[in-house]
Amino acid sequence: MKRLFVLLVLAAAVLLVVTDRLLVPLTPVRAAGATVYGTVESAVGTMARSFGDQERLRSLERENATLRAGLLSPRSTGSSSGVPARHRGLAAHVVGFGRGQRVTIDAGAASGVQRDVTVLNADGLVGKITWAGPATASVSLITDAASSVGARMAGSGELGVVAGLPGEGLRLSLFDPHAPLAVGDEVVTLGSAGARPYVAGVPIGTVTAIESVPGAAGRTALVRPAARLTALSLVTVIVPEPER
Repeated sequence: MKRLFVLLVLAAAVLLVVTDRLLVPLTPVRAAGATVYGTVESAVGTMARSFGDQERLRSLERENATLRAGLLSPRSTGSSSGVPARHRGLAAHVVGFGRGQRVTIDAGAASGVQRDVTVLNADGLVGKITWAGPATASVSLITDAASSVGARMAGSGELGVVAGLPGEGLRLSLFDPHAPLAVGDEVVTLGSAGARPYVAGVPIGTVTAIESVPGAAGRTALVRPAARLTALSLVTVIVPEPER
């Protein structure tokens, strides 16, 4: 039975060849086959290019994170700044918004992310890491009610603290009650010991209104965050280099 089947297949093949060459060309059949093959080949090529594009995108994001971290500067304070020694910029994406003023990123301890390190984007300070799992981490935004960031005025160099005001932005409190302060002044991070949780020179925001608080020990103002905290996507995490 099997032998008969093989013979029938061979006979059919010979018949097709003879018909194609001597009687009726089978161009439509070959064309159909070529179309199917071409479609599959095109799909495979598209998938290969897609994977290649994704890898190039990841590479560009890593370079972007490094450059962004390296360009940190206090703008007008007259001091040099940048990524602290033995630190690097790590690219990550915001993948979720948690309760309160918190977001989740797609990088964790496996990539070197630790608690109490700086998170920023191309516009300015975003917040700090408050929890790090193996592959994800939680970021507390600077607008969180519990947030407190040491600050420096980019123009005058006056020092103060920026606190979070959920739903409103930020409040700046300068230590000197007679310090110069005006709408439009820019505020940057003062920096923390060991660069944790905040590195120096990252834009925090811009003064939008001067407050008048009777009996206040210092000058206060409302500040608009430099980073669009409600539309976060790609961010940079400043992480310590692994010990060698």
